[in-house]
Amino acid sequence: MSRKALLRRELLAARRLLTGEDVKNAASVLSRRALALPELSGARTVAAYVSVGGEPGTGVLLDALRERGVRVLLPVLLPDNDLDWAPYEGADRLVRAGRGLLEPDGTRLGPEAVLEADAVLLPGLAADGRGMRLGRGGGSYDRVLARLTAAGAHPALIVLLYDDEVVAQVPQEPHDHPVNVVVTPSAARRTGR
Repeated sequence: MSRKALLRRELLAARRLLTGEDVKNAASVLSRRALALPELSGARTVAAYVSVGGEPGTGVLLDALRERGVRVLLPVLLPDNDLDWAPYEGADRLVRAGRGLLEPDGTRLGPEAVLEADAVLLPGLAADGRGMRLGRGGGSYDRVLARLTAAGAHPALIVLLYDDEVVAQVPQEPHDHPVNVVVTPSAARRTGR
């Protein structure tokens, strides 16, 4: 098993120990920290995601961004694991999708819609001080980051994590892209990116 796979297994096991109350409390603090970021306070369009299970919660943040008048784009998983995007129009407009995900039920904007984002919130399991992010391993966000790079787009890349998910070093591969900011309940850390 690779170092990434072992680290993923360990981090997912730790998330399974979190209670619903733990996740809810962290989501509230994470939202406040993220909303204070200049990268989000000045954003007109933010590509984000709907957290599920023990992931650091995004619901409060999505609603707060929308209330600010920010256009929020959410991913729609395509059969090939690439991501299409649709506007977030409220929690009541989210529908159950494959793999336990929640997706917006609105108009699909195409995979290129992410190029309009001023900031992209990326899901992750860990990050290090260099900004290297460990995802779940499906490759969907690797495609998004490659699309941004190919188009010369440079939105702020932000990952939301729990405090213990900031690690000494994330195993890195040539296709991995670092993030700009790691937000945890205790701090927002700028990386070397």
